[in-house]
Amino acid sequence: MAGLEKDPLVYERSGTVREVGNHAIWSLSSCKPGFGIDQLRDDCMETYWQSDGQLPHLVNIQFQKKTMVSHIYIYTDYKLDESYTPSRISIRAGTHFNDLQEIEVIELIEPSGWEMIPIKDIHDRPIRTYMIQIAVLSNHQNGRDTHMRQIKVHSPCEPTSFDINKFRNFSTVQFQQYATIR
Repeated sequence: MAGLEKDPLVYERSGTVREVGNHAIWSLSSCKPGFGIDQLRDDCMETYWQSDGQLPHLVNIQFQKKTMVSHIYIYTDYKLDESYTPSRISIRAGTHFNDLQEIEVIELIEPSGWEMIPIKDIHDRPIRTYMIQIAVLSNHQNGRDTHMRQIKVHSPCEPTSFDINKFRNFSTVQFQQYATIR
């Protein structure tokens, strides 16, 4: 994902990543009625989650098994949402609510469209985690509530093919007799 492309569907269609948000249990710190998780995950840029409470506003993503996460994509639109648009977001990861560690903080300046947030460990590899928390720390124009239009969670795909040459150098006669197909 070295290019500047920010559309998560480009990477999903290429087969290098898969969207794993549908394997998670999602929860929010607050929401206005009719502006919750369903709108945040419906693949429609016209709908959005709207928080209803004090900062920070939280999106919790909990996986049932340890899941590799390489990127999080957040769709926001300053032109439509103005003071509801997040300006500072913290990404946290851990096994549950009590051991979350901050792994990334991003500043958004009047964003419009997808924001790609790489999720890497100290060795620059995707992390394996049970839980991701997205915390909106502040909004543009000191807004109180926030709008997020979509969130996608990407996991790298395992290679589906294998190199047959890795298996050619058998050391015993018994294995070598199966090295070729007649």
